[in-house]
Amino acid sequence: MSDSVSLTEMTDFAENLARQAGELIRRERDGNALRTNYKHQTELVTHADVMADEFITDAIRKRFPGHRILSEETMPDLSQAEELDTPLWIVDPIDGTVNYAYGHPQVAVSIAYAEKGRVQAGVVHAPFAAETFRATRSEGATLNGQPIRHSGATVPRDALFATGFPYTKDHLEPLIKRLDAMIHQCRDLRRIGSAALDICWVACGRLDIYYENVSPWDFAAARLIALEAGATAGHFSEVPEGYPADLWGRDILISAPAIWEPVRSILRTASGYK
Repeated sequence: MSDSVSLTEMTDFAENLARQAGELIRRERDGNALRTNYKHQTELVTHADVMADEFITDAIRKRFPGHRILSEETMPDLSQAEELDTPLWIVDPIDGTVNYAYGHPQVAVSIAYAEKGRVQAGVVHAPFAAETFRATRSEGATLNGQPIRHSGATVPRDALFATGFPYTKDHLEPLIKRLDAMIHQCRDLRRIGSAALDICWVACGRLDIYYENVSPWDFAAARLIALEAGATAGHFSEVPEGYPADLWGRDILISAPAIWEPVRSILRTASGYK
């Protein structure tokens, strides 16, 4: 770790950045009529995304010039996750961009810190809900400073699950098969629109299950938060050899511990995995 900074101090640093970035994106949305001209909606969201991304990454570079950064908007090079020798920050300035554009509250700033491919600190800040989830490895997880815990769900039938869908709709068939299996074998579905918040909601018991294909910046911080809240995190397909599991986003599954294996089985069967 750089400069003899403790992991707790790393988390404090990430939380401070996430809160400031959250204020920035909240101010941008409140000050602009996002829906008045649909044609320019994407441009304005991208502007806020990039502003927040640059604010966060510039602050990291200034404080830790020797660290690498993987961020959705300005440095989305996924090969960064395979380089394990130097510390890595994983940043999503606005997770839930469509929600952000439509004035929904389920929007989050996500910042994670990893060493040798293992996430050690994570913060997910939801500026419109005024909620800050955070975790430091081996120190538990909190929401606005209070300890959180998974739901304790014991059977899939009584479980509430969340998932999401990609922007490109070219290969939806396997996702629809999984959804069909899950909706028939669980209580119900919630489609929140922010992977980071989906996972944090599993961490605090608002949801029982989350599964999806996502990028490291979507889940890196939230996954640690869920683990530190006692949830089980893994994959329902195999992680490529040599790739850090903490940062592999394909077929991710996070749930209350007692239902993880049965849900994994449902998803594997629906996916046609042997």
